Amino acid sequence: MTGFAAVHDELRAVARNLLAKPTRVDRKLLAETGWLGLEVPEALGGAGATFAETAVVLDELGRTAAPSAYLGAGVLGVGTLTALTPNADRDALLRDTASGALLPAVALVPDANTAAPNEPPFRLERGMLLHGSATFVPDAADADRLLVLARDHDGVPVVVDVPPSAPGLVRERQPVLDATRRLATVTATGVRLREDARWRFADDPDTAVRGLFARAATAVACDSLGMSEAMLAATVGYVGVREQFGRPVGSFQAVQHACADMLVRVSVARRLVTAAVAAGVTGEAPEVAAAMAKSYTCETAVAVAGKAMQLHGGIGYTWECGLHVHLKRATLNRALFGSPAAHRARLAERYRPTR
Repeated sequence: MTGFAAVHDELRAVARNLLAKPTRVDRKLLAETGWLGLEVPEALGGAGATFAETAVVLDELGRTAAPSAYLGAGVLGVGTLTALTPNADRDALLRDTASGALLPAVALVPDANTAAPNEPPFRLERGMLLHGSATFVPDAADADRLLVLARDHDGVPVVVDVPPSAPGLVRERQPVLDATRRLATVTATGVRLREDARWRFADDPDTAVRGLFARAATAVACDSLGMSEAMLAATVGYVGVREQFGRPVGSFQAVQHACADMLVRVSVARRLVTAAVAAGVTGEAPEVAAAMAKSYTCETAVAVAGKAMQLHGGIGYTWECGLHVHLKRATLNRALFGSPAAHRARLAERYRPTR
């Protein structure tokens, strides 16, 4: 991954320049920039890149707290599709996702506060009947296709391709304080599907499922890292020009210590996220690195955004300042795909004595 540093720097510069403009990050923009197809194979119209490049885009989207469907479609959708055994329908959906013609969403977990549960949220019974529900599914309400993680009647994890208009399927928007995310509840009650709607994983199913959970957690950590770095930069810039008692407030030792603490936390978060992204690319214990990055980075983002509001003084609490947008998004990120406490508990299980 270090060999592509120049490529990542260029990708980051282009993304930062684009997102600095008052541009709506809709499906057209995501497709034109090639972000949706970063990890789609070249033969299917994508760039054939890796999660390392996707992480760069996630970082920059988090930096500006930009609303988009990238998490649901470009990250979880493409990541799920590329983990499946190739077939004509899967390949067509990957091609349409890269072009922006169709945007998929993925229902992974039944509870947003559960870190990488062992059980998929849906079950596929004999006769291709789908039952189950998932909450806080990113971008599901407006998705053109739904990919549902389920166990089939043989107990094997599979992904089910569900048309959003299928009888028995309900998508309900879930209002949250963070206006930059669009989440929904997906419920299936006896949804009858075709036999070819069941797609199997290319490798070991249980390992692939753990990889999807780790991917989701790492993606949210990347977003939170971008927010933390943006809040730190904005705060340092502000305290350097805001004067009180005839001198910049940044010259006061208490403010300097607060900024230093923010820098330390962001620096540690950067190392953890970098390790999690690398593990996601190589596939070497991605769930461990993802849990570490998710738990620490998402807590850091909330703390840094809160401290940024405090150091901005009274203006930091105004609607016009905009810091509240990052704080709300950071708070939601902390809960998405496993709370810090849930991830730490899962990490602690590695040290339980085996009998």
